[in-house]
Amino acid sequence: MAQGERAGPGSDRPRGRRREREREERDSGGIVDKLVHINRVAKVVKGGRRFGFAALVIVGDQKGRVGFGHGKAREVPEAIRKATEAAKRNVIRVPLREGRTLHHDVLGRHGAGRVQLRAAPPGTGVIAGGPMRAVFETLGMQDVVAKSIGSSNPYNMVRATFDALKHQDSPRSVAARRNIKVSALQARRREGDTEATTE
Repeated sequence: MAQGERAGPGSDRPRGRRREREREERDSGGIVDKLVHINRVAKVVKGGRRFGFAALVIVGDQKGRVGFGHGKAREVPEAIRKATEAAKRNVIRVPLREGRTLHHDVLGRHGAGRVQLRAAPPGTGVIAGGPMRAVFETLGMQDVVAKSIGSSNPYNMVRATFDALKHQDSPRSVAARRNIKVSALQARRREGDTEATTE
């Protein structure tokens, strides 16, 4: 097909792109990617300005693994490809309670970006805005309440969210650090919850 035909008004490029993306997800073992932000950048050279694009991409398996990457190129698709590859190299594992929410409330910070993440009961959903929502959806988190307190720059927000997720501890890791059983640790937690409800 000629280039002019493919770019015509009656073309179904988005549908084809969606099919390509679904095929990529199946090939790469169910990895989901989300484009969070794309920015046009300019480099001043002798003859004037040279324009390029910077992309911020989040990838995850929706089962507790998530990563982010940044890529720059002269064309948008190449920038997205570079960012996706960088994100796949920087994947972290986040422990989730019951596979749906955080184990405890946590604060994250990067530069001027500050975020607060709170565990939520079943049915709450993902209450978060913009870049943070993309992180939680690719991570596979179903219930969380998040608030961005500082900068609204998507790069700072994403990095602050990842800083918070890196400080997330599971009962198993805490019990191993303290040399006690997980059941003893969770019994203390249940006692604390009952005291809080009776007050």
